[in-house]
Amino acid sequence: MVMIRTCLVMIFSGVSWLAFSQQDPVLMRVNGKDVLRSEFEYYYNKDAASFASGYVAPEKYAEKFVDFKLKVSAAETAGLDTALSFREKVENYRNRLIKSYLTDTAVIENEARRLYDKMKAGHHAGRVRVSHIFKYLPQNVSGHALRKAVAGMDSIYEYLRRNQTPEAFDACVKRFSDEKQPFWVSWLQMPVEFENVAFELSAGEVSQPFFTPQGIHIVKVIERMEMPSFDDVKNGMEVCRAYRHGTDWGVEAQVEKLKKEYGYAPDKTGMDELIRTGQTKRTLFTLAGKSYTGNDFICFAVAYPAGIRRQLDAFVMKTVLDYENVCLERKYPELRYQVEEYRNRLLLDKITGQEIQKRIESDEAGLQTYFEKHRSDYQWREQRYKGIVLHGVSKRIVKQARKFLKSLPEEEWKDAIRLTFNAGAQPQIQAEQGTFASGDNVYVDDLVFKGKDAAPMVSFPFTAVLGKKVKAPDDYREVKDRVVTDYRNCLEKQWITRLRTSAKVEINQEVLKTVNNH
Repeated sequence: MVMIRTCLVMIFSGVSWLAFSQQDPVLMRVNGKDVLRSEFEYYYNKDAASFASGYVAPEKYAEKFVDFKLKVSAAETAGLDTALSFREKVENYRNRLIKSYLTDTAVIENEARRLYDKMKAGHHAGRVRVSHIFKYLPQNVSGHALRKAVAGMDSIYEYLRRNQTPEAFDACVKRFSDEKQPFWVSWLQMPVEFENVAFELSAGEVSQPFFTPQGIHIVKVIERMEMPSFDDVKNGMEVCRAYRHGTDWGVEAQVEKLKKEYGYAPDKTGMDELIRTGQTKRTLFTLAGKSYTGNDFICFAVAYPAGIRRQLDAFVMKTVLDYENVCLERKYPELRYQVEEYRNRLLLDKITGQEIQKRIESDEAGLQTYFEKHRSDYQWREQRYKGIVLHGVSKRIVKQARKFLKSLPEEEWKDAIRLTFNAGAQPQIQAEQGTFASGDNVYVDDLVFKGKDAAPMVSFPFTAVLGKKVKAPDDYREVKDRVVTDYRNCLEKQWITRLRTSAKVEINQEVLKTVNNH
């Protein structure tokens, strides 16, 4: 029987732990919080793909899972889950996930296919590139202004009918139109009045004047493109349709299903009174045993300006979706665990940053101490060259630089080169300083490790080196990436030890044996 190390672990048999008899029994308790078998399986199965050795037994994974839970518990104790920005991130993530639960995807697919086939069979297939002569008309346009605009467009159309050249149309666009640039139109992008005209025209054809909610137009089709594949356009079709009509195929269908599931029952008397008088105190409908009245409707209608019937339909839809939203995690454990995992991962990142990452970033002394204590772990298999490579404009300059640097500490070498030999307009020395393994630098290979001859640099053809061969780094910064990784692992082990020492963890080994096997 595997025990979780360095913390109090209590083992219960399946008989003594009543939860075991449940369909989804409690597998463990971490600091008093229950972990159901389904939750453990969610993490275990999701992490299985990342197991380096292929298969990891649930008993072994349980140790890693307990560490994870203890860190999250520490973050909660520190209040990291109470920050407004944190709660907003979790809520936004959940909102992105729940869309698929509040829509009937099969209906969306079928309706999009039906519309696509209709478009393809008619003139609305594909896209058209258009130019138009357009005059904007406000909704409150006066009769005189309207008649003037119509007369002007009729006059332009007569001119174009007599002068059927591209130049004539372009000149009218430039002179008279409120919109000058051509543009592409796909179905469900423009007002239906515009599309009905534009998609009926052949390339080069010009329409008669016509109205849309924006104004009056004369349209010319410049070119047409074939219809893309269904897979390429199906998502955009639903978005455009919902934007135009204010409804969503999938949401409407899902609401109808939910009405049946939750026992939606409209009250005809209350609804009729509301539609007739604009207000009522009566019950409008019941949902899941709860009554929704005219007072509830008024609170909604204030923020939803529209006609009374449209307001009522929207109120019913919102009420059904709001109720389903509350029930989602209970109905769909997978959603609950997805949101909870996202929340826990955020907390893990935050608490790890506080406990480890911030310390590493500011603990130079700790890194050096760790390096000194574990210096033997950083021995190199082959000697390296620690020093500087000097490329100069002349042999004399390189010799002077090398002699000058010998009298200075290594950490001052680069500044000395910059201030002494490269202070003028023309640099005299180009330097490369570091710790070089064989193969890292062709000049070190040539002059130190006796490799192939290195070709001189064009502007700095004379080269010399200054330094020494070493078997191991003298300073942790020479192998900083490795030291930081090892130090982080060391700090994490110490942190886990502290968490386990003060934690209470109970594991039902009998339930653990049933993971993915029930």
